[in-house]
Amino acid sequence: MPRFLPLTLALGLCLPGLALRLAGLHPSAPLTALLAGTAILGASFLLLWACDAAQADMPQSLALAVVALIAVLPEYAVDMYFTWMAGTHPESNYAHYAIANMTGANRLLIGVAWAAVAWVFWLRTRRRVLLSPDRRTEILFLGLATAWALVIPLKGSLAWYDGLVLVGLYVWYIRLASKRPCEDCELHGTSALIGALPAKGRRAATAGLFLFAAGTILACAEPFSESLVATGTLFGVDEFLLVQWLAPIASEAPEFIVALMFVWRGDAATALGSLLSAKLNQWTLLVGMIPLVYGLASEGLTPMPLDAFQMQELLLTAAQSLLAVGLLAGLSLGPKRAGLLFVLFAGQLLSPLFLESLHAGIPASQAHPFFSALYLGSFTLLVLLRRRDLAALRLGFRVE
Repeated sequence: MPRFLPLTLALGLCLPGLALRLAGLHPSAPLTALLAGTAILGASFLLLWACDAAQADMPQSLALAVVALIAVLPEYAVDMYFTWMAGTHPESNYAHYAIANMTGANRLLIGVAWAAVAWVFWLRTRRRVLLSPDRRTEILFLGLATAWALVIPLKGSLAWYDGLVLVGLYVWYIRLASKRPCEDCELHGTSALIGALPAKGRRAATAGLFLFAAGTILACAEPFSESLVATGTLFGVDEFLLVQWLAPIASEAPEFIVALMFVWRGDAATALGSLLSAKLNQWTLLVGMIPLVYGLASEGLTPMPLDAFQMQELLLTAAQSLLAVGLLAGLSLGPKRAGLLFVLFAGQLLSPLFLESLHAGIPASQAHPFFSALYLGSFTLLVLLRRRDLAALRLGFRVE
């Protein structure tokens, strides 16, 4: 039984929120957010284990594509709900929430997850995390997606062609990555238990976990999203902040926890590599699908309009991604660089609250442009100091 305890706990997290949805019950907003959020959290663990186990039964190219698509499903479900509602209710704040959820998820990955992996590994070994040369492909395409994303705030809209470019970049990346030599995937924990089953049992278990987890996420996305907004209204908390930071935690936590487990075992390269892939997935697939879904919902090719605050959010997220590309261009991440990522993340998160508490007449909204400038300035300095590392990223187009 102890071997199956994590699987049992994850299933247990899913059931209350799923039962609530199927029974059509409508408790208070905070309780709904809690139950639906924990259901998404449990389903995210199930997806992660099923994705790992599925690689034993798929060609590598197909596994890369399928695993990447499924890995972003929890974040995708919440964000696409907000996006669809924004397209069908253009007078509402749903577009605001869609941008909040997407930018929060992306900034959390780099500012917290990447930094934590590097720091935990350094504390255990006093060594930096070193990535293999083939990871240049992910870093390169993250850089290309970031370059395009920097244009979006300048033109003030997120249009269907932005979505095509970003999704196209991901498809290009998958084609290159699928040509890498096949490697045996070493499974751990619950994934190893599933992978050790006979072929028919393993495939049935994997398919069952996929279907159950995906159904749970899709069923709970709407009540979780709406109850978060209602909870903010009920307690006088900014709904934007709840959607931006609380919603991504439920979907990002499993991948973050698994990455820390790899670090604890001494395999920091795998941990950081998986989080790098997650960032690339979200920065291309997730962001790219927003204008496409918005266009479908609004029954046309109408771009998603962005107000000044949303443009600042996108610019800040793109600037953080650009600095992350510069820091990883040398295929390593040590405590100093990780500390820089975390300090800048914490600064942009807390500085609006600090400015408001000062009552000094400085608008809290000015914090975002300031930190965007810090990120971009730090990247410019890296360009001057690490030109060779950045130039070497072009090798990411090659697959040996």
